[in-house]
Amino acid sequence: MKDGCTSQKVKKQRAKLPILKNSNTQENPEKDGIRASRSARWRAFALITLNVLMTLHVIQWWIMGKTVSPIEPSESMFTLQNGAINAGFIFFTLAILATLIFGRFVCGWGCHVLALQDLCGWLLKKIGLKPKPFRSRLLIFIPLVVAFYMFIYPSLVRFFPKPANEPMISQWTNHIVTTEFWATFPTVAVAIPFLFICGFMTVYFLGQKGFCTYACPYGGFFSLADKVAPGKIRVTDACEGCGHCTAVCTSNVLVHKEVAEYGMVVDQGCMKCMDCVSVCPNDALYFGFGKPAVGVKQTIKKNYSLTWTEEIVGVLTFAASYFAVWNVYQLVPMLMALGIAIVSTYLALRTLKLLTSKDLSFYRYNLKSSGTMNKSGWIFLTLSLIWLGVNAHSGFIRYHERAAAKSYESVQLPDELALAQANPEEWLSPADRENIAEGKKHFYTASAYGLFVNKESLSKLAWMEFLTGNTEQALNMLGKAAEYQTGEGKALSLYYRGAILSRSGKYDEALKNLEQSIKERPDLVLALEEKGEALWKLGRRQEAVAVWIEALKKNPRLPLTSSFLAGATASVGQAETSLQYEKLAEKLTPPDALFEYMLGLRLQNIGMTELANKHFDRAERLNPSLNPQRK
Repeated sequence: MKDGCTSQKVKKQRAKLPILKNSNTQENPEKDGIRASRSARWRAFALITLNVLMTLHVIQWWIMGKTVSPIEPSESMFTLQNGAINAGFIFFTLAILATLIFGRFVCGWGCHVLALQDLCGWLLKKIGLKPKPFRSRLLIFIPLVVAFYMFIYPSLVRFFPKPANEPMISQWTNHIVTTEFWATFPTVAVAIPFLFICGFMTVYFLGQKGFCTYACPYGGFFSLADKVAPGKIRVTDACEGCGHCTAVCTSNVLVHKEVAEYGMVVDQGCMKCMDCVSVCPNDALYFGFGKPAVGVKQTIKKNYSLTWTEEIVGVLTFAASYFAVWNVYQLVPMLMALGIAIVSTYLALRTLKLLTSKDLSFYRYNLKSSGTMNKSGWIFLTLSLIWLGVNAHSGFIRYHERAAAKSYESVQLPDELALAQANPEEWLSPADRENIAEGKKHFYTASAYGLFVNKESLSKLAWMEFLTGNTEQALNMLGKAAEYQTGEGKALSLYYRGAILSRSGKYDEALKNLEQSIKERPDLVLALEEKGEALWKLGRRQEAVAVWIEALKKNPRLPLTSSFLAGATASVGQAETSLQYEKLAEKLTPPDALFEYMLGLRLQNIGMTELANKHFDRAERLNPSLNPQRK
């Protein structure tokens, strides 16, 4: 009878896990008295199918240039921050709702990272290494903390300081279909080490579900939803407490103990892979609905891999490693940083134990015996110190990158005013000069000692060089940055390079850079404005007007473009049209002296002196201390 009820006598009988003939039970289960899992092949089929469908999704986008947005839970961040409804948000919402009913099955049957971990675990077993579970009291909360940071914290930050009439979530917009499918994904050069670290290394050091247990933020939400789900692995009176279920569980769940004590599996790490159900010799386990795990007092005492002191050291090590590598060189994404940090934490704790204990083993390797380090111990220590050393080096680089970025963001001189003239240095305040000097120092330190080029830092450093009069160096750096970048980053580097070339009188070269920028981002109206200016200076005035009109169509609220068109139409005697454009420019121009002065400079650069003087006059009225450089 499948009622989940068990007698006290049967509970006691099941509580102790019998010793199996061979501890490597999953190597050859039938030989050790454990029958093969019938669900394993179906789960493998589901996970392989998932990866095939993901590959087809990418191919379809690559061929057609347009497809359904990535079906990734992380895409939900864009929905919460910008109101952009995408396929990832819909999938994550449905997955959580399903978990609230059926329990945490999405992880076990529909996650490509778990598929990778299973593959790595299978390969390790093929060479005789069975991944050993790592158990921590505190580190297990990392996924939930990260999930809060990713999905809850941004909404709270917007909610409390927001104006009363502003919604917490932006107006909903449809982003289910996209042309920028790969925009939120890392490059292949980053994806390969990510898969190796979050797949192989986490399995090798932390157990078959190492990444799921200690790093995956989506699992943090799924584990909470699982607690209230009525769908659970449950037990009948046929259970004899043989322990086969626990022996095959790759999620580090004490199945035989939990079903004996609670009549069901209550551990939130259970991913409903159904292996335990398949291998039960009496078919005593089943998936069914009933009382959820919430409110169940867990009385089973678990054995942990760490002492409380080691737990605290582990948490501190994890935090240090995570913040050291996250976004270093603008390369390491959050999930990869989590994988690196948890591996670093394990290696740091194991290294500490290696140095302080008399005896220590790792898998089948004896690292230390009676206080003497063995050859395998020296190899482990060397590799561990190299890994931790690279972590520390990344932290050093990341510190200088962050300090440089902070100084860069503190520069108050508006980009538009700086780009309006060939020598913007005279506009720098003492505070700006100090911030630029500090920023350049940190940028150059990170560049000198870094292992990779930070393409974002390179473009920021180029801007600081331009502001301090080093125009040629700035142009070289922006050109180099554009070679490393793609998409929006490349478009902006090319735009700034084109604008600087234009101020330097190199209009042909400027035009090439600006056209490349527009090719990368056709909606970059700043590049269109600048392109029109370069064409005007080259005497190609009709083309310039056409480009400015195109820019105004893309964004009707462009005061500079409207001013350009006012001057251009006035030059060919179209007084009425010129007046309309001039009125539009006045309407769009903010009452800011520096902005008016910038407009005057840009108009003056292309010979529209009369119109430029009007803006200079307005700038002087708004701020009499300004001394416009009129021609």
